[in-house]
Amino acid sequence: MASASRVRVGTLVPLAKDNAGSSNGSVSAIPIFEGSNVVGRNHLVITDKRISRKHLSLHASADGSIEVVVEGPNPIIVRSEGQRRKVSAQETAKITHNDVLELIPGDYFVKYMDMADDPIGSNGLKKGKRHSEEDSAAVKRNRQIMEDEALARTLQESFAEESTNVSDMASGQTSSLLDSSGSSKRSNKRMHSVGPSNDVPSLTFRLMRVQGLPSWANSSSVTVQDVIQGEVLLAVLSDYMVDIDWLLTACPSLRKVPHVLVIHGEDGASLELLKKMKPANWILHKPPLPISFGTHHSKAMLLVYPQGIRVVVHTANMIHVDWNNKSQGLWMQDFPCKDAKDINKKVPFENDLVDYLSALKWPEFRANLPVVGDVNINASFFRRFDYSSAMVRLIGSVPGYHAGPSIKKWGHMKLRSVLEECTFEKQFCKSPLIYQFSSLGSLDEKWMSEFTYSLSAGKSDDGSPLGIGKPMIVWPTVEDVRCSIEGYAAGSCIPSPQKNVEKDFLRKYWTRWKADHVGRWYALFPCSYLNRYDIVQMKSGDGYPTL
Repeated sequence: MASASRVRVGTLVPLAKDNAGSSNGSVSAIPIFEGSNVVGRNHLVITDKRISRKHLSLHASADGSIEVVVEGPNPIIVRSEGQRRKVSAQETAKITHNDVLELIPGDYFVKYMDMADDPIGSNGLKKGKRHSEEDSAAVKRNRQIMEDEALARTLQESFAEESTNVSDMASGQTSSLLDSSGSSKRSNKRMHSVGPSNDVPSLTFRLMRVQGLPSWANSSSVTVQDVIQGEVLLAVLSDYMVDIDWLLTACPSLRKVPHVLVIHGEDGASLELLKKMKPANWILHKPPLPISFGTHHSKAMLLVYPQGIRVVVHTANMIHVDWNNKSQGLWMQDFPCKDAKDINKKVPFENDLVDYLSALKWPEFRANLPVVGDVNINASFFRRFDYSSAMVRLIGSVPGYHAGPSIKKWGHMKLRSVLEECTFEKQFCKSPLIYQFSSLGSLDEKWMSEFTYSLSAGKSDDGSPLGIGKPMIVWPTVEDVRCSIEGYAAGSCIPSPQKNVEKDFLRKYWTRWKADHVGRWYALFPCSYLNRYDIVQMKSGDGYPTL
C-alpha cells in the first residue's frame, strides 16, 4: 500500500486568471499521487484564510481520474468541457486531464494535468526557473506531508473495509441529542430547556468529530457547532490558542451572541491578531500569572441561555486542526436556573466552578440579559444556576505556590481529597493509572510518586484502600505521528524539550496508544508531535507496551 500511495499521477498547475497558461504566482504547483491527497492553505504563496488548511481532499485513481471533495466551508468552481460547476462544502466532483479548479470562485486557478502532459514530469523539476516552486524547501515539505497523509488515508480505508460488520453494529447504537453523523437533529426547543434529561449519560462525555474517518468511528461525535447552539445570551470561552476567524466560520451563530468573553493564553503577534479579528462586542482577557513561566491553558465553555447554562470542559484549542484532525473529547452538561427558594443553596460542583472562575480575575462587566435583567458578569453570577444534578466534580488548576488550606483546593491534591471520599468496586484495586497529556514538564520521580498516590486515593467497597496503581504515560512514537491523518503536519502539539522526554526514570512509564477498535488509531490523540526534526531523535517505541 505504501508504494502504491506514492505513485505520481499528475500535477495541479497554477494558471493566471486569463487562462493564458502562465502561473499567477499565488499558488504552488501541487503534485498529485495515486490515492489520497490534500490541497489547502499551505499551497498558497500568499496568505488568504478563505482557503482552509484542508480545503480539498482528492482521491486519485491509477488511470489519472480524480474525485474531489470540498472539505472547507467555502465552495470551489470546477470547469470541465466548457461547463462551469459550483461545488459546495462536503460535495464531490470528478476531474480529469485539462480540467480547471477555482479554489475560490474567481481566484486561485489551477489546471489538472496528468503524467502525459505534466510540465514537471516524473524525472525531476521543470528546467529554466531560477526560483522554481518545486525547488523550494516549502514544496518539498508539502510533498512529504501529502505522501504521509496518503499513506495514512490508505491505511484507514483498508481498515474501514475490514470492519464492515463492526460499522453496522456501531452505527445502530446511537441514541443522543445528535444523529449518527454528529449533526444536531433536535430543534432549539430542546436546547432551551437546559436541564437534566432522560439521556443525560449519553450527553455527558463525547468524542469530537474527526474528518476522514469512517462514519461509524464518528458515531455520536460532536462538532463545535453542535456544542454551541441555540439562543446563547452570554458565552465565556476559555482556551490557550484561539483562532477567531476559524471559530466564526465553524460556528456562525457566535456572531449573534450579544456578550462573549474570551479567556486565553495568547501572546505577541498571536494576541495582536486576536485583537484585530475579534468582533467589537467580544472581551479578551489573559489571566495573570503569579510565576514567571506557564500560560493559561484551561479549555472550557460556559453558555448562558434564557432558561439555564451549558457547562463544557474539553481538550481542544479553538483552532481548526484540534477540532477536526485529532482524537479529542469533551464533557458537557446542561443546568437550569435556580428556583427563588434555592437561591442560597450551594453544591460542591458550584463551589468548584465559582472558586476557579474567581481565580481568573477577569474584568467585571455589565450585561442586560432577558429574564435576568441588568447584571454584573463576574464569578458570583454563575451561582444563579442549579448544579445539583452534576454528574462530575471539577478539579481546577491554578498557577502559583499553594500552602495551608489552599493546598487541597487545586490540582492533584484537590483530586486526592475528592477521591478519598469515593468508594469503588473491588475490581478497581490497583488499577493502572493512564496519563495522557500534550506537554511534558521537567518532572522528577518524587513528584511522579506524589501524583500516583493522589490518583490511587479512595477505598474499595469492603473499606480497604484501593492500593497504588501502575502509572502509564501515553506518548506518540515516530510511527504514530508519520501514519496519523496529518502526517508530519500534525502541528506543534508536544512542546516538550528533549531533556524532559528522555529522563531515564520515565522509560518504565512509556505506553503506546492504539485505538483501532474504535477507528481512531490514525486520528492521533491531542499530543501529536514535537517537531519533525526533533521527534526522529526519539526512540521508535517498538518496546512500548500497548494501551
